[in-house]
Amino acid sequence: MSYQLKTKSGATEAVIDDNCGISKFYAIAHLLSEDLQVIFLNQIDDAETLDWDFKYKEQFLTLHYNIFEGVRIFPQEVTSNLYKNEHAVMEVAHFLERNIY
Repeated sequence: MSYQLKTKSGATEAVIDDNCGISKFYAIAHLLSEDLQVIFLNQIDDAETLDWDFKYKEQFLTLHYNIFEGVRIFPQEVTSNLYKNEHAVMEVAHFLERNIY
């Protein structure tokens, strides 16, 4: 698995997999829940898109899936403390890079 970081509206976004099915999204969500003890706070499920919000090290992030874009992680809000948001996104992305095959 490889990922890339993008800047979108001033926030860092980690592209976990840009060409995958929904089963990989669920596997990633399970891994975050089990290994990082993440609790999903809000889950919005649409026909083409899933957005699951979670808190990681005091930062609110979103695990996003879209049938056309794949799986991504990004901050819920662009705040004044971009460094903490970026660091949290990158840390989760690095964790996933090491643990998803």
